Amino acid sequence: MARQDPSAPVANEGAPHRRPRLGILRRLLALVRPHWIRFVLATLSLLVASGLGLVYPQAARYAIDHGLAEGSIEVLDRWAIFLLGLFLVQGAVVWVRHYLMSWLGERAVADIRRRVFDRVLRLPPEWFHQRRTGELIGRLSSDVTVIESLVGSELSIALRNLVQLVGGLVLLVWQSPKLTLTMLGIVPPLTIGVVVFGRFIRKMSRRVQDALAEASGRAQEIVGAIETVQAFVREGKESRRYAAGVEAAFRAAVRLARWRASFFSTVTVAGYTAALAILWLGGRAVAAGEMSGGELAAFMLYTLIVGAALGSLASLWGALQRAAGATERLFEIIDEVPAIQDPDDPVPLPPGKGRAEFDHVSFHYPSRPDEAVLEDVTLTIEPGTVVAVVGPSGSGKTTLTRLLLRFYDVDAGAVRFEGVDVRRLRLAELRRAIAVVSQEPVLFSGTIAENIAYGAEDPSREAIEQAARDANAHTFITAFPKGYETRIGERGVRLSGGQRQRIAIARALLADPRLLILDEATSNLDSESEALVQEALARLMHTRTTFVIAHRLATVRDADKIVVLDAGRVVEVGRHAELMARSGLYHRLVERQLLSA
Repeated sequence: MARQDPSAPVANEGAPHRRPRLGILRRLLALVRPHWIRFVLATLSLLVASGLGLVYPQAARYAIDHGLAEGSIEVLDRWAIFLLGLFLVQGAVVWVRHYLMSWLGERAVADIRRRVFDRVLRLPPEWFHQRRTGELIGRLSSDVTVIESLVGSELSIALRNLVQLVGGLVLLVWQSPKLTLTMLGIVPPLTIGVVVFGRFIRKMSRRVQDALAEASGRAQEIVGAIETVQAFVREGKESRRYAAGVEAAFRAAVRLARWRASFFSTVTVAGYTAALAILWLGGRAVAAGEMSGGELAAFMLYTLIVGAALGSLASLWGALQRAAGATERLFEIIDEVPAIQDPDDPVPLPPGKGRAEFDHVSFHYPSRPDEAVLEDVTLTIEPGTVVAVVGPSGSGKTTLTRLLLRFYDVDAGAVRFEGVDVRRLRLAELRRAIAVVSQEPVLFSGTIAENIAYGAEDPSREAIEQAARDANAHTFITAFPKGYETRIGERGVRLSGGQRQRIAIARALLADPRLLILDEATSNLDSESEALVQEALARLMHTRTTFVIAHRLATVRDADKIVVLDAGRVVEVGRHAELMARSGLYHRLVERQLLSA
C-alpha cells in the first residue's frame, strides 16, 4: 500500500481546474484499431438499425392512409407482415451492434487496465509517496468504467442518434416544409431546456450522494473503532454527529425532490403543449387538404425521433468531457517515465557472494530536497559477513537498503554490488540477488505456498516445504486443515506475527539470495516466537552475506561489523566490545535501551 509522505505534495493538489482536451480521445481509437473488423461490422449494423428505425413512421403513414382510411384488411395484413419482418431484421442487427460495441468497450478497458497496472508496477517508491492510494485505485476503477461506458455504449448511441437526427430532419422537410419550420421553433429549444435543467438536477443529486457518503464514511470509521469510542464514552457525541450528517443528507434530498417535481411537471406540461401545437397546426393542414392523416402521424413520429435524438446528443457532450478527463488521467500514468530505469548498456551481474559497498554516498529524498538523509557515507559489506547498522531514529539506516535495492539513486558517490555500480546493472538482476525480511513482513492474500514461493521461479512443492522446515514454519502450517493451501487473508491477517515472520523467512530461503537484508526481523514478537524466528534466521544467515538494520541493539552483539549512523553520517565502526569500550554513541544507545528495559 502506498505510504503518504506528509512532506510530499499530493498530485494535482491545488492545480487550477482545466477542461480536459477532447483530442485525448483519439488515443482510445488506437486501442480499437487492432480490432477494426469488429468496429466496421458494429458501425454497419448500427447504420442499418438506425435506418430501419426511420422506416416505422412511413409504415404508420401507409397503414393509416391505405389501410384504415380505405378500410382495406388486405393492406393491414401486408403491413403487419412487413413490420414483423422488419422487427426481426432490426433485432438481429441490434444484437450484432450491441455485442460488438460491448466487446470493443471491454477490450479497450482490459487493455488500459493492463497497461496502467504494468506501468504502476515499474514506478519507483517515490512516485507512490506523492500520491494517495485511493487516487490510484480510483483511476483503475471509476475512470476505466467511464471509458468502458463511452466506447461500449455511448459512442454507438450517439452515432445512432446522429443518423436519426439527420434522417428525421430530411424526412420532416420532405413531409411538410412549413410544419417543419414550426417544429424547429418549438422542439429544439424545449429539448435544450430539458437537458440544461437535467444537468442542474444531476448536480443536486451529486450533493445528496456526497452528504450520504460523508455520513456513511463517518459511520464506517466509528464502527471500525468502536472499542475506542466506548472506552472514551463518546457514544452520545458520535451518535449526534452521525444524526447531523443524516439530517444534512435529508435536507439535501428534500431540496432535490422539490426541484425534481418541478422538473417533471414542467417537462410534462411543455411536452404536451408542444405536441398539441404541432398536432393542431398539422390538423389544420389535414383539414385544408395539404397533407393526409397518415402523413401527419408520420410527421409526429419523426418529431419525437428528432427530439429524442437531439436531447441525447446534447447530453453526450458531458459524457465526452468525463471520458476525456478519465482518459487523460489514465494516460498520465501510462506515459509516466520511471525515474529509476535499466541502463541503456547494462553490465551483467558478475558472480560473487554478495559484496556491497557505499562509496562516499550522499542522498536526500526528492520530496525533501533541503533535508540531507545521508552525507558522505562509506561502508563495505564483505562476502559472508554480518554487518549491522545502528543509530537513532531518522539517522538514515533504512535509506541504505533502499539505495542498495536502487529504489532511489544517490546524489553523490556510488553504491556498488559485486564491484559494479548498481546504476549499471539491470534492476531485475540486482534485486533477484537480494532478499529482504522486514520488521512488518508483507504477505499477500493467497495461500501459504504461494507466499513462500513468491520470490522464486516455479519452485517444486518439495522445495517450498523444505524452506518452511528451515524457517520453523512447517509444523504450524501442517496444523491448518488445508496445510500449505490455507488462504491467509489480506496481508496475512489470519496468521500471528511470529507465523508471518517465519513465512517471510521461508520466502527468503527459497529465493536463495546472495545478500540478505534484515530490518529488525524479530521485534514485536513474544519470547517463544522470537526464539523460533531467531533459530530460523540463524539458518538463513549461515554462510550468507547479511546486512542488518537494528533498532534493538541486543540483536547485533555477534555481528562481524557494527556501523553507527548519526544524522546521516558514519560516526563509529567496530565490533560490539570495541564500541562499548569507546564510550561513544553506541555505548550510550546500549545503556539507554538497557535502562528502558
